[in-house]
Amino acid sequence: MISLPQVGASVPRRGSPATQAIGGAALRLMGWSVAGEIPDLPKFVAAVAPHTSNWDFVVGVAAMFALDLRITFIGKHTLFRWPIAGVMRWLGGVPVDRSASHGLVGDTVHAMEGAPASVVAIAPQGTRSPVRRFKSGFLHIARGAQVPVVLVSLDYAAHCVRFGPTFMPGADVDAELERAQRFFATVKGRNPQA
Repeated sequence: MISLPQVGASVPRRGSPATQAIGGAALRLMGWSVAGEIPDLPKFVAAVAPHTSNWDFVVGVAAMFALDLRITFIGKHTLFRWPIAGVMRWLGGVPVDRSASHGLVGDTVHAMEGAPASVVAIAPQGTRSPVRRFKSGFLHIARGAQVPVVLVSLDYAAHCVRFGPTFMPGADVDAELERAQRFFATVKGRNPQA
C-alpha cells in the first residue's frame, strides 16, 4: 500500500474504488509515490510539469486514479483519434488543435464558472519539446475563473508526483510565470534535456 495525500470532501472525485485500486497498483508497479497537499477546494487549475515524455501521461493517470480525482485535462487533438478517442474523453480529456486560433482560455473559464466543481490540469510547457518559457494560459484561466493554481511536479529523480504549492495568481502574469518556472526548474523530468 502506498501513502497518498488526504483528498478533502470538496475536491471533485471519480467515485470508483476499482479505478482507485488500479491507480494504486500502477503506481506501486512503477515505483512512484504521491506527496504534498491537495487543497480542499471544488475548483482549481493544476499546472503539471515538467512534461518531457509520453510516460508523464501514464504516471499522471495512475496518480489521478489512485487519488480518486476527477480532472479535466487539455490534450493535443491528434491524441483523440479512433480507437482511443472515447477512452481519452472518459479520462477527462478535451482535445485542442494547437495550430488553430481559438478561445481556449475563455472557453475553459466559462466551463469552470458553469460547473459546481472543476479541476483542470494543464502542462504549462505546452509540448514535450524543449521550451524557454512556459505558456501563460494556465494563469489566465485561473485568474479568469478566480481559482487558485496548484503546481504539480512529476519528479523522475524521486519517482514522486508532488502537489503544491498553491497560490492565487496576481495581476503580474510575467512574474507569476517566472515563479512557476523557478519552482519547476529543479525538478527532473524523464528526459531532462527536454
